[in-house]
Amino acid sequence: MLRRIDFGDYDLIVTFFTLNKGKVSVIAKSAKKSTKRFAGILELFSVLDVVCSIGRGKGLPVLQEATLKHPFPNIRSKIIKTAYASYWAELINQWMEKGQKQAQLFHLFRHVLGELDLDHTSEGALSILFQIRFLTIAGLGPNLKRCSICRAEMEKMKETRIKFDLSKGGIVCDGCASGTLQKIFLSKGTIKHLLWIEGGDLTRAIRIRFASRALMEGLEFLEVFVPYHLGKEPRSLKFLRQIRE
Repeated sequence: MLRRIDFGDYDLIVTFFTLNKGKVSVIAKSAKKSTKRFAGILELFSVLDVVCSIGRGKGLPVLQEATLKHPFPNIRSKIIKTAYASYWAELINQWMEKGQKQAQLFHLFRHVLGELDLDHTSEGALSILFQIRFLTIAGLGPNLKRCSICRAEMEKMKETRIKFDLSKGGIVCDGCASGTLQKIFLSKGTIKHLLWIEGGDLTRAIRIRFASRALMEGLEFLEVFVPYHLGKEPRSLKFLRQIRE
């Protein structure tokens, strides 16, 4: 469940991220006053089995039944976890078109929510993992291997802190960076961490242990890069930054 908003005095409009139909918005009639039909289960980030009926005309589908499968209560019990999960959900909601299947992204989101609920991995590391893989799925993955201008390999660059040009979507070497305006600096160690978790097995990638510097740099970089390419800074990101501070 990605989003819920009040609709009138008694109803809710709920947005689900489904495995087979992508993003779907439905109306839950009388959900705010009924103590039987949807009591306590229409909670953000929960995984549910739902049954909907098609409304008349151009109206939203109507939620008829909902069965809770995975509530993830630990996420909603801690404000920092809620903040991170809200940020991921908003990224998905902003980027996805309605009705377009995104199975890879569905499984990624489901996996990081499960890990966030279990407390096995730090919130920051999970957020880096989610964002870098979300970017890859969206076709917006950053170029971290070669200079975006001269194509020099990152490994062969002499500098230990490498410039990243937001407008070019990739790293630039010192020799090509003179005209770069929007720059972020990343250490080679941070870049190697990001490249390692960008692909491959999700279960293995989630076990990575970030050094404190790499964690800070990775979060700062991605929380600038992602909104830049989506064209909008999510409201939930502002809240997340306030909580962390």
